[in-house]
Amino acid sequence: MISAVFLCQENGDRLLERHYRNDVSRQAIRAFRHKIVATKTITKPIVRIDDNTFFVTKIDSIYIAATASENVNPTLVFEFLFTLGKLFKDYFKSTKLTKESIRDHFVLIYELLDEVVDNGYPQLTSSTILSKFIQMGDAKKMDPETSELKTKGKLTKAITGVQDWRPTGLVYQKNEVYIDVLEHVNLLMSTRGGVLRSDVSGSVIMKTCLSGMPTCKFGLNDKVRLERSQSHKRNTKGIVIDDITFHRCVRLGKFDQDRTISFTPPDGEFELMKYRVTSNISLPFKIIAIVNERGRNRVEYNIEIKPNFSEKLFATNVVVKIPTPLNATAKQKHMKYKAGRAKYYPTHHAIVWKFKRFPGTVDGYRLCAEVQRLHSVEEKPWVRPPIIVEFQVPMYCSSGLHVRFLQVLASYKPVKWVRYITQAGQYQIRI
Repeated sequence: MISAVFLCQENGDRLLERHYRNDVSRQAIRAFRHKIVATKTITKPIVRIDDNTFFVTKIDSIYIAATASENVNPTLVFEFLFTLGKLFKDYFKSTKLTKESIRDHFVLIYELLDEVVDNGYPQLTSSTILSKFIQMGDAKKMDPETSELKTKGKLTKAITGVQDWRPTGLVYQKNEVYIDVLEHVNLLMSTRGGVLRSDVSGSVIMKTCLSGMPTCKFGLNDKVRLERSQSHKRNTKGIVIDDITFHRCVRLGKFDQDRTISFTPPDGEFELMKYRVTSNISLPFKIIAIVNERGRNRVEYNIEIKPNFSEKLFATNVVVKIPTPLNATAKQKHMKYKAGRAKYYPTHHAIVWKFKRFPGTVDGYRLCAEVQRLHSVEEKPWVRPPIIVEFQVPMYCSSGLHVRFLQVLASYKPVKWVRYITQAGQYQIRI
């Protein structure tokens, strides 16, 4: 399997390495770092040098690589390398891997590498379980029952068990489940108002406070699932989900069989699934933009924004960034609007129109503005960048996805909470 794991910088300097077998020499790793990494000739993730195979991935500014002399499963190796990078970030409490963070925690990294790999075979990579006996770092604060868990053998059972993501013996006075459906809407609209591209990238975040080892069943208005089921209501509208990625706690065999999402959840907060929808997207805002260049010295703007969501809902933190020419200047008296606040930012070359709260009861708001263009020696045509919109709409789903049910198969009845939030991804309107 894996013969060695090593970390190096972009210039090929070694940070640390850990050997698990004696079939790959240090000279081979040194040759890879000097010939491939230092010369910046990494064009593919798998490199073969002197009968040794190197698997390379770059996380932030650090290269994490594994080497093997045998024929191994490359998908398994890359999944291990990605998980290893995430494990380091969990322990470092950092969003990026840097040279300084690795050098400050090199003792911790060696301990982690000793635990996650046994004789070249990846073993346990869950930070929840590893934090029980590797007490360095900040992956998870230790509780006073850790030593008791070790004495009773519960820790060993958690490590060697099938469900290593959830410890045994959890007890809560109040059993609760929180579900957040977060969506990011991406839109590219043409100057004539036609939709060139639209899709939704979403995720389902869960926070569980459940006792014992319960089994949960999670149901969405998936069109395939509804067509297979005979008990659903006819007025239930299903959506077509294009791509789905699940947490490893989900039983994929059960999902492939009857599209049922069945799992034993980890304790605390985790991402249950990620998905993407590309059809029947409901856009929360409609932007009508009219931009006219009056000669060489003046540009007129007529921008209207209209909500497309229910009157019972409202949007927050709505920002409309309207681009201006690079040699433009604008005065506040040349901007007319009835709601929100608009201001010209010369550093951003844009007029920024902000709303703290945008209700769904209004028909729309309009902004009329005028900017003056300064004279320049070389007259260059203005390449019009698109209008960028930012927003957040609570209790609204652009994809039409909603949670149909959540069953917790246990002796108690937990309290369940569901929240929907739609945010802007790349929401752009060409002018």
